[in-house]
Amino acid sequence: MRASPTTLTPRAPKPMTTHKVNPALAELSRSELIEIIQQQGDGPIRIQFAGKSTASGIARKVRPRVMNPIKKYSAGTPDQQSRNLLIEGDNLQAMATLHRLRGQVDLVLTDPPYNTGIDFRYNDKWDKDPNDPGIGDFVSDTDGARHTKWMKFMWPRLHMMRSMLKPSGVLAICIDYRELFRLGQMLDEIFGESNRLGIINWQRSYTPTNDAEHVATTTEYVLVYAKDANAATSRLLPRTNDEQIRKNLDADSEPWTDAPATGSNAKAHRSMVYAIQSPFTGDLLYPPRGSSWRQGQDRNLEQLHGWGCKFKLELLDDVERRAEIIGVPVDEVPQVAAITLDQSFSSASKAAQQIYDSGVWPRLYFLSKGRGRPRVKKYLTEVQNGFVPTTFWADDGLDVPPLPQDAMSWPHRISGHSQQGVSELTDVVGAGHEFKTVKPLKLIKKILQIWSPPDGLIFDPFAGSATTGHAVWDLNGETDANRSFVLVEQGRPENGDSFARTLAADRLKRVATGAWKSGKRGPLPTGFEFVQLKKKVDAEALLAMERDEMTDTVIFSHHDTGVQGRSSLIRTPGEHKHLVARNADDEGFFLVWDGPDKNTGLNREVYAEIANEAKQAGLGRVYHVYARQQLYVTNSVRFYQIPDRILADFGLNPMSEPFLEDDL
Repeated sequence: MRASPTTLTPRAPKPMTTHKVNPALAELSRSELIEIIQQQGDGPIRIQFAGKSTASGIARKVRPRVMNPIKKYSAGTPDQQSRNLLIEGDNLQAMATLHRLRGQVDLVLTDPPYNTGIDFRYNDKWDKDPNDPGIGDFVSDTDGARHTKWMKFMWPRLHMMRSMLKPSGVLAICIDYRELFRLGQMLDEIFGESNRLGIINWQRSYTPTNDAEHVATTTEYVLVYAKDANAATSRLLPRTNDEQIRKNLDADSEPWTDAPATGSNAKAHRSMVYAIQSPFTGDLLYPPRGSSWRQGQDRNLEQLHGWGCKFKLELLDDVERRAEIIGVPVDEVPQVAAITLDQSFSSASKAAQQIYDSGVWPRLYFLSKGRGRPRVKKYLTEVQNGFVPTTFWADDGLDVPPLPQDAMSWPHRISGHSQQGVSELTDVVGAGHEFKTVKPLKLIKKILQIWSPPDGLIFDPFAGSATTGHAVWDLNGETDANRSFVLVEQGRPENGDSFARTLAADRLKRVATGAWKSGKRGPLPTGFEFVQLKKKVDAEALLAMERDEMTDTVIFSHHDTGVQGRSSLIRTPGEHKHLVARNADDEGFFLVWDGPDKNTGLNREVYAEIANEAKQAGLGRVYHVYARQQLYVTNSVRFYQIPDRILADFGLNPMSEPFLEDDL
C-alpha cells in the first residue's frame, strides 16, 4: 500500500529580531567605533580609565564660538595683527572654532596643568555638555578621582591637538612626574607609539634640596610626538662647545658649579632679608620678593671681603622695602643691618674689578661681569659626598656618550631653568604676577628650532604667561625667521582676573612695543590680535548678528589654503559700507549685511558699490562677497552664502550642524 503523499504546510515567517543600539555608541564617529572593535582583539596596548568613552565623544559635541576682537589688548598694524592671535576662552571651544586651521599647524607646543592640586580645574558638567560655561573647581591632590578627571580633561584636547597638525606636524607637550606615565600612554594610543620622537628630560632646577625623603626632583619632561614620523623633520641645532659649557667661569682650578644666593620662604627667615651693596655698581641688592639670603649674614660678609673691599653692617631706613619682600606688615619685620661698603665706591669698584679680571673669585660672586645679582660658588668636592641624588644625571662632568634620541637630557645651561623663566617674565611685566614656575625662553626656543620650520605656525592651547609667543618673536629676530602663533588662555574670569588679559596680553604687548618694566627696549616689527570667545555659532545665531559681529565672524571663519600664515584676511582700516578685509593677493572681501532685518542681497546696485570701494582701496578686480542671496552674477564675484558658507567654514554641516570631520 502506497503511503499518501506528505502535505507540506508553509512555515510561518520567523519574527525579525531587532537589536537596540546603545545610544552612547550611536554618537561615536567611525574612527571611535573602529577603536572599540580593536580593543576586543589583539593589538597595541590601550589605556583604560573611567569615563574614557564619554571623553572620546566630547570633542565632537563642543561648538565653535564667535570671536570678538578687543583692540585695547591687541598690538601692531592690521597686517601684523593678522599674523598672530591670542584667544581668551576655553581651549577646547577655541580649537573647535579654529576649524580653518585644522591640518595647518606645524608645531603644537604647550604646557598643560600638571595636576598638582593647585593648578587644575574640572567641571563635572563637561561629561555631558562640553559647552557648559563653568570653568570648574580646582581638583585637590586628595581627590581620589584626580587622575581620572585629568585624563578625561586631556583626552579630547589631545585628539583636537592632533587634528590641528599638518601631516608633517609635531606635538611637544610639557609635563612633570605626576602624570608623565598616563600622558605617555594616552599619546601612544592617539598618535601611535611609532610616532614618538623623543622624551626630553630637562633640568628645571639645579639646586637640590636636602629635605627630599629619597630623590630630589629637579627635572621635568617634554613628550614629543609626530602626526607621521616619516613626514616629520627634526632640525639640527647650532653646534655648542661642550668644553666651554663645563669650564669654570673664573680662574679657579678646582671645579665648581653655581648655586643661588637666595632661598624661598622669606616669612620663615625674616632676619635674612636685608640689603647687600654691590662693590661693582654700588647698588643695594635685596632678595627677590618672597625670598631671603640662603647663607648666614656672617658668611656673606666674610665672602664679600674676598673682593678686596671693606664692608660693614649698617642699619638702613628700609623696613618698608623689606616688609614688601617678606610679605608681612612693617611692624612684623625684625631690625636687621645691611651689608654696605666701608670705603669709597670708586676705590671699592676698582679693587673688585681687578680681582674679577685677574684671578679666582670669592665664593659669593656677581653675575653679568659683576653687574648682576650675587650667586654662590659650590665646589664639586663638597657636593659629591652626602648630597641627595637628583632626577637629572646628565651634567655630572663625565664623558658620557650621546644618548639615543628617545632619551634626551638637556642641562639648564642650554635649556634654561624655571627661576630663569620667572625672572624673564618679571623683567617684562614687573613683580607681582604670582607665577612661581615659568618655562624659560631657552627651552621653548630650542624646541621651536628643532621642530618648527622658519615660516611655521605654532599653536599653544595652554598659553599661561605667553612664553611661547615671546619665544617665537625672540627666535624670529635672532634667526631672521617668520614664524607665527595662535595662543589660547582661559585665565580666572570668576575673580575678574583673566591671565589672558592681565598677563599674556600684557607680556606680548610690552615685548612688541619695547615697554618692558625693567627698562625700555627696542620695539619689534610684529603684533597680535586679542579676541574673546563669545556665543555659540549656529544658523540662528548667525542670522541674528549685527554688522560688527558678522564682520568678525566672516574674517575668522574664512580660510584660504593657498595662503601661508595664521589668517588669510587682513582687516581694512576706515569706514566702508561693504569692504571688511583683504587677502594676501590684495583681493577685497565684502559683506552685504546691515543687521538681521535690513539685508538686500547682492544685486546690480550693490555690485556697483562694491566695485567702487575696491577701486578706491586699490584692490584687485576679484571680489569676495558674503551675502544672504546672489541676485547678480558676474565672473568677478566669488560668492559666499550666509549662513551656509560660514557654518561650513567652521566645520559644521549647514543642514544639521554636526561636525563634518570624522577624525575627532
